[in-house]
Amino acid sequence: MSQATTTAGGAAPAAPRVTEAPVRPRISRRALRPVLMLGGILAVAVGSAAWWITGGRYVDIDDAYVQAAKETVATDVSGIVQSVPVHDGQLVHKGQVLLRLDPLQYQIAVDAAKANRGSVVSDMEAEKLTYRRMLRDVDAKAAQVQSDQANFGRMANLVRSGGVTRAEYDNAKFQLAADQQALDALNVRARVQLAELGGNPDVDVHTMSKYLMAKARLDEAERELRDSVIYAPFDGVVTQVDTVQPGMYLGASTAAFGIVSTDRVWVEANPKETELTWVKPGNQVEVDVDTYPDHAWKGEVESIAPNSGSEFSVLPAQNTSGNWVKVVQRIPVRIRVDRKPGDPALRAGMSVEADIDTAHQRTWRDLF
Repeated sequence: MSQATTTAGGAAPAAPRVTEAPVRPRISRRALRPVLMLGGILAVAVGSAAWWITGGRYVDIDDAYVQAAKETVATDVSGIVQSVPVHDGQLVHKGQVLLRLDPLQYQIAVDAAKANRGSVVSDMEAEKLTYRRMLRDVDAKAAQVQSDQANFGRMANLVRSGGVTRAEYDNAKFQLAADQQALDALNVRARVQLAELGGNPDVDVHTMSKYLMAKARLDEAERELRDSVIYAPFDGVVTQVDTVQPGMYLGASTAAFGIVSTDRVWVEANPKETELTWVKPGNQVEVDVDTYPDHAWKGEVESIAPNSGSEFSVLPAQNTSGNWVKVVQRIPVRIRVDRKPGDPALRAGMSVEADIDTAHQRTWRDLF
């Protein structure tokens, strides 16, 4: 009854309609697998090609070190060390005194050479006066010979008439011959003296060989005196100074201590020969020193060595043997570093990484 009443009293609510979602097409795994495989290979190939094209411009070298001009302080004279006015690690400037030897023996040699030079000048002036005296002696003897000649002529006329004895005639003859020989000897001595003066009786003694030899001895003595003091050849830092102490004997050409330049500093890189294809002098370089990881220097390729590093080794490789193995060689490259005020100090031997910009751009043609 209630069911009929409900039907008669009003219509029953309609059931809700369910809308079906659109069905997306599903790609099977079998069809997706080759797409993913080929796409991955293609992505790797494209990425590799892009990396290859853009990666040929820079050459990264980690086999590089800071180099600096260095010199072993030594002198070519021997002596007792008088003083060492510098200490280890001190910054010195060009021309500053580094070491002094006792100058006494060299000062004595200079004084002796000066005295010898003065003596040579006096002797040469005396030789010039001696030559003039010899010329006067020659003139006097020539006059004597003329007198003897006239006397002998008179004796020859008188001996025929009996005016003089034969003995007097012979004495006049022998006197003329003797004076003639003496005149010849004086002429020879005068010519020898003139040859000593270089053929010029008014010669400047400062141009004569004897004077030049004496002057050379004085110059050598003064050079040795100057070399008894060692000066800094350039601005730098001295090292191992304590190996030389005042009072010790320092032989000629014996190494005293070292000096390392603070101005003449560069980087020497040793890239593989296969990395130098596009590297040339003038290429820009970025220099990173291991000691200062937060600082970078700019630089420039200054030169490329004409030989590999092994060419000047003590035992170079012998590649003519039967069991030869090819080894990639390394070519030294010198890099000039642009240093600015306030930059950290670069010390010889520091490890460096150098990144050379060759400015070379690869193209797709290089692949074929």
